[in-house]
Amino acid sequence: METVFIIDYIALGILVGFMAGLLGVGGGGIMVPIFAMLFVMQKMPADEVMHLALGTSMATIIFTSFSSMRAHHKKGNIEVSMALKIAIGVIIGTFLATFLASYLKGVYLALFFSAFMSFVAYKMFQKTHYYYNPKPHEVLGNILSGTLIGAISALVSIGGGSLSVPYLMHQNFDIKRAIGTSAAIGFPIAISGTLGYLVNGWTHTDWNHFIIGYIYIPAVVLVAISSAFTAPLGVKYATKLPVDTLKKIFGVLSVILSVKMLLSVL
Repeated sequence: METVFIIDYIALGILVGFMAGLLGVGGGGIMVPIFAMLFVMQKMPADEVMHLALGTSMATIIFTSFSSMRAHHKKGNIEVSMALKIAIGVIIGTFLATFLASYLKGVYLALFFSAFMSFVAYKMFQKTHYYYNPKPHEVLGNILSGTLIGAISALVSIGGGSLSVPYLMHQNFDIKRAIGTSAAIGFPIAISGTLGYLVNGWTHTDWNHFIIGYIYIPAVVLVAISSAFTAPLGVKYATKLPVDTLKKIFGVLSVILSVKMLLSVL
């Protein structure tokens, strides 16, 4: 790998770590489009670029989500029983969705990703109001909801926070417990999704270029290590910076990166 790409991946990790700590997002919305653009620049197979971007992002989220989950566990913000119920669904939904992703062409995955991130950006600009739900889901409802959250998360390679936090608040969780429990849900999503992209991309493994399945190992290592240093910094400034404004900036940035990624894939 050329030095310039090493620097790029480290810089990406610094950005992702800071944004994860600051806004509570796993970084998939930023990582996927940048991975796709860098893979194109590294002249990786054009028809595999999007799959590699999704798989590599999912593998990286294992480390960021574990760190977040541990931090929230120490603060007692995780509702373990709910996390376990939803985890059953997300493991199934995430893994199965990677099979669908492997059969779809990169351009369709890019289109779906761009559409989803546009929706996330739209929600970032809205002031969401939650009301008490007199009929929260039972066990089966939580498992089925988790399956849907996991499936969508696999197709866009995110930790599921943008889906699971609103869902948990709809189940009458306060914001702190919703974010903490969502962090716990993100870890099995990342594990299941990574395994799925490994299995489905195994025939595309290129040991000479450190590609295993649909995962580019050097990118995972560099981004994971560098993000670990900046995540605490993001947490530190979370109460000092205008988070609502930064969420809007993040939303706009995600859409811009998604469109640029789509153009690169096309």
